[in-house]
Amino acid sequence: MKLTIHTDGGARGNPGPAATGVVIKNEKGEIVASYGEYLGKQTNNYAEYSAMISGLEKAFELDADEVDCILDSKLIVEQLNGNWKVKEPTLQKLFTKAWNASQKFKKIKIRHTRRENNKEADAEVNKILDKHA
Repeated sequence: MKLTIHTDGGARGNPGPAATGVVIKNEKGEIVASYGEYLGKQTNNYAEYSAMISGLEKAFELDADEVDCILDSKLIVEQLNGNWKVKEPTLQKLFTKAWNASQKFKKIKIRHTRRENNKEADAEVNKILDKHA
């Protein structure tokens, strides 16, 4: 089964109060999971990686064997696609966790989109951050 994972992470203040946003859709474009998680005080990149990891883990739980991951973080996309190095130690740990989670799928695509095309995942982030404001 193929699923599309839209993820976003955000921190108000960077670092500051941070959250993830994940929206997973089936091949018909129907939402099968939509949620966010509060992360406490973190950086934006930490939140972006955390959202990606969460989305991959959830898709695996939903029995996906193929995933199309769509993020608005160019940094995370380029690092996970092997185009950019991961220099920051905290992000190196998150990269490893995301990489390991991605290896559970027969096929995975990780691609960048503009922020305005990732509104559903962004809304999940803001819903969580507003709740903890």
